[in-house]
This record gives sequence, structure tokens and C-alpha cells, in this order.
Amino acid sequence: MQNLIFYSVAFGLLGLSFYKDRKKTKQSLMKAWKSFENILPQMLALIIFIGVVVALLSPETIGKIIGGASGWYGTLIAAVLGSVTLIPAFVAFPLAAILLQNGAGYMQLSAFVSTLTMVGIITIPLEIKFFGKKFTILRNTLAFGFALVVAFIVGKVAG
Repeated sequence: MQNLIFYSVAFGLLGLSFYKDRKKTKQSLMKAWKSFENILPQMLALIIFIGVVVALLSPETIGKIIGGASGWYGTLIAAVLGSVTLIPAFVAFPLAAILLQNGAGYMQLSAFVSTLTMVGIITIPLEIKFFGKKFTILRNTLAFGFALVVAFIVGKVAG
């Protein structure tokens, strides 16, 4: 029902936009289509990656490694994986949802997503080039620590 409401509002506003200015609306729709074409390869890669992860790892295995019962050990594993993974946030959230459905814990997933979006081990050389070594190391270290604090809070609230 909620999806029906959202789609109805979106199409209604699209109709209003088309009524107000057909040219701008067509330009906007073309830009949106181009963006979709650019995102499509990443989304297909996400679908394949998630399919492989879920096929190779049983819910029990996922639960054992990064499940709620894995505690800080699983949280650190998830945080390190998030730190070295280079995928956009819009890909990380669906992945986290699937991992959650397959046995991952809230605390562990919050550490994964937080480090994924805030810590960039792979991009450190580029960041050092633009911001300097001291700032880059400080920023990444603080972001990693903050991600663990967030994970702890989420673990207390959700657990």
C-alpha cells in the first residue's frame, strides 16, 4: 500500500511538472535515464555479489562470523571489511539488509556500513595527495573509532 502511495505521488508530481514545462521535464527524464544507465552496472554487480555471498555462506556461517552472538570479534571483522571495501553506500545498504536477513547482527552491520562510508583504506594514497599524511591518518583513525562507538550504541539500542 505504501508503495502505491509513493508511486502515485511521484507520477502526480511528474504530471504537474510536465504540465508546467514540457521541455524541462523531458530534459530531467533524460538526465535521470542517463544516471540510471551509469548506475546499472554497479547494481548488476551488487545483485551478483549478494547472490554469490548468500549462495556460498549459509545463514549459520554468516551468524557465526558477524552475527549478534559474535560480539566485538564480529564487530571488528565487519569494521575491517567495511574499511577495505570500496562500494558506494547505495550498494552497501541493500547488502546489509540481506546480511541481516541471513543472520548478521545489528552491531556488526552498523560497524560495517559506518566504516564503509567513513573509512577509506583503499583511497588513502589519493587522500594523502590532497590532504596530507597527518590529516588522512587522523581522519581515518577517528572515523574507525567513531564507527565502533556507533556500533556499540546500536548494539545497546537494538540488542
